[in-house]
Order: sequence, then structure tokens, then C-alpha cells
Amino acid sequence: MEYRSRNIVSEAPQRALLKGVGLTDKEMEQPIIGIANSWSELSPGHIHLREISEYVKKGIRYAGGTPLEFNTIALCDGLSGAFVKNKDAQRYTLPSRDIIADSVEVSIESNQLDAMVLIGTCDKIVPGMLLAMARLNIPAIFIHGGPMLAGNYKGVSICGGSTELIEAAGAYHAGKMSKEDLDGFIENACPTPGACGSMVTGNSMGIIMEALGLTLPKGSTIPAQDLRQLRLAEEAGRAIVDLLKKNIRPHDIINEKSIDNAIRVLAATGGSTNCVLHLAALAQEMELDIDILGKIDALSSSTPHLAPMTPSGTFTVPELNEAGGLPALMREMQSLLNLDVMTVTGQTLAENIANAEILDSRIIRSMDNPFHAQGGVAVLYGNLAPDGAVVKQSAVSEGMMVHSGPARIFESEEEAVEGIYADRVQAGDVLVIRNEGPKGGPGMREMTTAIGALWGKDLASSVALVSDGRFSGAIRGPAVGYVSPESVEGGPLALLQEGDIVSIDIPNRTINVDLTDEELAARRAKWQRPPFKIRKGILRLYELFATSANKGAVLKIDR
Repeated sequence: MEYRSRNIVSEAPQRALLKGVGLTDKEMEQPIIGIANSWSELSPGHIHLREISEYVKKGIRYAGGTPLEFNTIALCDGLSGAFVKNKDAQRYTLPSRDIIADSVEVSIESNQLDAMVLIGTCDKIVPGMLLAMARLNIPAIFIHGGPMLAGNYKGVSICGGSTELIEAAGAYHAGKMSKEDLDGFIENACPTPGACGSMVTGNSMGIIMEALGLTLPKGSTIPAQDLRQLRLAEEAGRAIVDLLKKNIRPHDIINEKSIDNAIRVLAATGGSTNCVLHLAALAQEMELDIDILGKIDALSSSTPHLAPMTPSGTFTVPELNEAGGLPALMREMQSLLNLDVMTVTGQTLAENIANAEILDSRIIRSMDNPFHAQGGVAVLYGNLAPDGAVVKQSAVSEGMMVHSGPARIFESEEEAVEGIYADRVQAGDVLVIRNEGPKGGPGMREMTTAIGALWGKDLASSVALVSDGRFSGAIRGPAVGYVSPESVEGGPLALLQEGDIVSIDIPNRTINVDLTDEELAARRAKWQRPPFKIRKGILRLYELFATSANKGAVLKIDR
């Protein structure tokens, strides 16, 4: 087989430079496999990935390949998220997804590497690497760094810096929790490395990668620092060389049928709404003509919620692993899946899950005994969101599935949080936060601090939140986000006025403001775009070229 790395290693200057990093002549004759590692000291999701990489290298060498490792950036949404004093930090998390994809592209293409293994954890790193796999289309395997184990404080299970910490911080800021108890939550929240252990975005995206067929079986749920993780990493190292020899590429694996599988598995696990963004971005990268939001709603509404993961249930991702992991879940729901799709094992999904079994029926329920009749994510449409809005319906109480109330409007999350604590938001209201979309933010921040404030003021079960910003996968409550088109693009959210009656009906998938088309048109005629905020850097690119959420919030230049 003619490897493309021959373009590099066949010439004298390049051979000399590769000898300068320690390669022998024999190693240069073997296929050269890139390892994109998001190892970083900046978050617990990535602190342990060096060891995983060493086992990948071992597997590649055993199989007759030559591994060469490089790094990508790795931001933690939690560290730049709720209650950070300067939330400008979070403007960078979503753009980091595209930077990660670009950095993998640059490293792989400039060095003409033959195949790649990508190692990552957490919210934007996993989808960034997914976009790189789709873009480059060379043989590739993804390795998820795994979830952390849950901590415990006074009988409360705590999954890292996610749901429980957000709600505890909201209670503390509202004067309803002592500093001692907050410190207790902090001390016990992150007992191991890994992604926060609930079904938040990092783990939801890991599960999507496995459902797409891009990881080895159970590769998304094995806990970080579990020795099974290291054995799987070595197996992945061997498998990537085999994939290269068989010339199985991401485009042989990612297609509309495997995306359908991923959406159904996301629904069955009550996964994060942020995944909608990343699946839409994947469709753009693959140049697939798919209405992702429409597809997500249709498939989610016909898929039962089988695995009650926190924050939509009570169990953690490590517990899902011990119950049989994704293979067991997918075998239970196999009647809903496309089983003939190819995977990185070199076998079909049907072959991968043939011998899987459920080991704990509390955690992976049967199709005839679901946790909820429908999956976790719902897409709403109406005159307030012509191109769609997204809500995690599995985390909404029954009493808030239908809600109507006056709009309380804020132009940023900071204004909204200030308004909540100043009692400008009351039970029955609809809290509207606009100008927080991909361009309007810019960067599309999470409205997590506002959710925490609502919890702290005991309003989370009586106030709906509507925004063109996004939400953490850790939140609970009636939070409708990703409203498209976004406000600064002249979307209807920009036309709302204080006191307008907003109605949300999740079962019927609608979100509307009680205004006629004529009134909306009259307001639009008077509307002016808010001024641009940023003059340089990646955020400037987002402000100018990012698409709305329904198109994945990707950078798109039409000329």
C-alpha cells in the first residue's frame, strides 16, 4: 500500500528532520499515525490523557505503525461557566470547537500523516475532533477520555462542576446555603479526573461518537483512569493500523443512517441540547442536505428515554458503563437503529452489539418500560422561532411542559442575573435573554448563571427561560435556547417588548408570542441591529460569519 507519508519521508531534508525527533529508518518506512491529544493541565477532563496516549502508541507499534503525537487546545466549559465574575471568558468556548478542528487539519495535512487517533474529553473538544475527522477523511478512531466518578456530600451525589454545583452556587448567592455547605460541595465534587459524570455535553458527545461508530465498543462510558480505559486505548492503537490497511475512512462510517443512530441514542440517554449544535455542524462539514433540527425532533419523539442519567434522571455515566454501556443500550433499542452501518471495528453495528446484555435494568430500561415515552430533546417552532429552538424536555417538570406568561426582557445574561436577584422576575414570567447567539454574543455563551440564579430564588419551577444563547447539558428546568434566527440577525426574539405574552407548549412543539404577523412586521421595520462588539481575533470572525444555531453555529463565508 502506498502511504501518503511517503511524500514527506522520501526526501532527504525531511528524513533528517524526522531523525531529529528520534525516528529510525525503519519507523519512517512504516505508516505514520498522528495522535491528536487534548491533554492539558487546565481541566480535570484532560489531565490524565497523556497515559492514554502512551497505550495508544504501544498498540500502534505492535501493529507495525509509527505514532507521532501532537496537541490541541482544550477549554473547560465549567471553568469559564456559571458564576465566573467575567463571563467574557465563555465567549471563547464554542469558537474553540472550530479552532480544534482547524488545528487537527493543519497538523495532519502539513505533515501528510496516514491516519489518526484523536483523544479528547469535554464539551467542545469532542465535536471539534469529530469535525476534523469528517473534514480530513483519512482512517481515524476517536478515544473518549471517560467520565469522572461521582463525589458525595451529605448524601448528595455530585457529578463534577455540573448540575449540583450550579444549583448549590445559586442557592448560596441567594443566601439559602451556608458557605460551609458550599465548601463541602466544592471539596467533594471532583474525586477523579474525567468529564463531569452526568449526561452533560462532554459525555453526551462521547456517546454520540460511539453511536456514530467512531469509537471502539464501550469507548464512551469507561471511567477515566480505569485500567479498562488503558486496555481499550492499546486496542485502538492496533485497530487504527488495521483500518488504514483496509482503507476504512470516516466517510464510510458517517452518513445519514449513522447520524440517525446517534440522534436516537442521544434521545434514549436524555443527552445534552448542545449536541444539536454539533450534529448540525457535522452535517455542514459532511455537506449533507439534512434538516438536523427537524430530524432530531422527529426521531426523539419516536424514541423512548431508556437510560435515566442525571440531570434527567438519577444515575451517572460510570453507572451506565457497569450496566452494560452503550452496546447493551443499543441492543435493547436495535429495532430503532440502522444496524448495517460500518464502524471503526471494521464490523457493522449489528456485529458489535450482538453479544451485549443489560446488567442492571434500573439503569438501562427495556423498550416496554421506558423512563419517559419520548427522548430527551425537543425542537419547538413558531413565530418566535421560525427556524427552531431547543429544549431538554426530559429535564422539565410536568407542570412546566406548557407555560404562558409575560416576557421579562434582558439584553445579556449579566443583566438577567442582576434582574433575577433584584426581584424583577416573578413566578409565571417568561425570562427572555437575547443578543447571546453565535454572532450576538459573540460566541454563544451558556445561560447557566441565569439558571442557577432562578434555582437560588426558587423560580426554576415557575419561570421559563427563552434565549438565543445556549445551555449547559447540566441544567434542569424549562430552558428554551438556540432560538433561530438569532436576535442580531433580526430574528423575532429581537422584536419582543416587555410584557408581551409568550406561550411555550413542549408536547405540541410550539413557541409563540401573542402578536399578529402585521405587528411583528411593523416592529421589524423599526428595528436596528445592535452595534458590533469586537474588533479583532476569533470572536470578530464569529461576529461576522457565524451561522445561527440551526446551522451549527459554524463559520461560513459565502464567497
